[in-house]
Amino acid sequence: MGGNKNRKKRRREERPTIHPKNKYSENPPDFSLLASLYPSFHTFVFYSSDGRPRIDWTDFNATRELTRVLLLHDHSLNWWIPDGQLCPTVPNRSNYIHWIEDLLLSNIIPKTEINRDKVRGFDIGTGANCIYPLLGASLLGWSFVGSDVTDVALEWAERNVKDNPHISELIEIRRVESGENTLSVEDSQNGRSSGSESKIQFTDNDTRYCGLPILVGVVRDGEKFDFCMCNPPFFETMDEAGLNPKTSCGGTPEEMVCPGGERAFITRIIEDSSVLKQTFRWYTTMVGRKSNLKFLISKLREVGVSIVKTTEFFQGQTCRWGLAWSFVPPVKKIISLHVAGKRNLSFMFEACVLAFNIPNGLQRQYSAVDVLQSIESFFCHNGALCNLNASSFTIDISASHDHCKAILKNGEHRDIFADCEDAKDTSQSTSCLGLPINNLCFRISVFQQAPGTLLVKGSPKHGDSQASAGSKQRQLLEDWTVMLLI
Repeated sequence: MGGNKNRKKRRREERPTIHPKNKYSENPPDFSLLASLYPSFHTFVFYSSDGRPRIDWTDFNATRELTRVLLLHDHSLNWWIPDGQLCPTVPNRSNYIHWIEDLLLSNIIPKTEINRDKVRGFDIGTGANCIYPLLGASLLGWSFVGSDVTDVALEWAERNVKDNPHISELIEIRRVESGENTLSVEDSQNGRSSGSESKIQFTDNDTRYCGLPILVGVVRDGEKFDFCMCNPPFFETMDEAGLNPKTSCGGTPEEMVCPGGERAFITRIIEDSSVLKQTFRWYTTMVGRKSNLKFLISKLREVGVSIVKTTEFFQGQTCRWGLAWSFVPPVKKIISLHVAGKRNLSFMFEACVLAFNIPNGLQRQYSAVDVLQSIESFFCHNGALCNLNASSFTIDISASHDHCKAILKNGEHRDIFADCEDAKDTSQSTSCLGLPINNLCFRISVFQQAPGTLLVKGSPKHGDSQASAGSKQRQLLEDWTVMLLI
């Protein structure tokens, strides 16, 4: 019992709190300094018994004023929202911006040849606060389209853009229209768009989103974006949205809730992405419940995405997850971003998930087991420990530092199908022995996604030996998974 408590405590202590590129990573907001510089904020600051300056997080006026002074003091941005609108926390929203920056700077998918240095994003439901376009434009010089549906949100988003003339030309606020001229997902699937039909399957328990357009019908013909981002309506009711008594960030029903909650809303984004495909290099969204990630990733598999990435955003008492996917074919090598220190590991990409086409069609020649056996043969040849389980379509791999070097050296010109024919007679569960020093342990899973297509996922095996795994080992995991597919 004591051991379990210690492990849980250690996981909590090691949990990353903020993205390393975040302005507040090393220097969190200094309430005392801000109170001395901004009299309007001083009103909301008090000192606890330990002498530390604090604010009342349940007071909307206090949280709004904190956001205002942080944007002004640290980002030179003029900003305000009316009562009741959703008030963002600046460090949290900066985390999301920097994660997208990581995705764009990585070599996961090819760079665009046109306007390579000019990044263009699309903020779904930008809100009156317009926080993502303001931060993206001021921090990184990105241009944005921010969409929304209510008059108040559109009016105040426009005001916040116009009040910052140094970046106003980078941001367009776009009204989401509904009516006969709006192209719906169903219209797209019936041949009124060049997009292909959505493959998402719905059950009787799934609530389908039936609101205004999100991407299809809002993105204009011929437009191209590097990414979209979204802080979706996380809840199904306002009562559910108000369950956290420790904070008060405001929020209107349009911002906070929709039938089916975030699961239904994000599923519609996935549907839209299956129509728009490579209109966006990356589709991304926040997810409020970790339990929804598995469901959403299963929907991404159904529509045939080429790659999926997830991360965790943790700040204060709030935990959110990031979900990203793309239809752009990955490049040969996937290189993780270099992030020093184990406290930042959650900002490494947690899994490498991608789809690839098998020559002549999967149904004609190769099965998931064939591919697993070929992977096993490759790693065993280089001295790693392997355990293949054909019933679960997984293979567990352990490799020492020497094995890592050998695998990367020998795998540069690896053909995943070279040994498929030779491996077909392998038994249902096999293993091969190598050196007993297991410095990297991970699992590769293979799924049949559609006829002729497999989905391959490489993920770390969690355990005490993996708790201290560095970013280099995560990079090796992603490199190997893709190397075996090319």
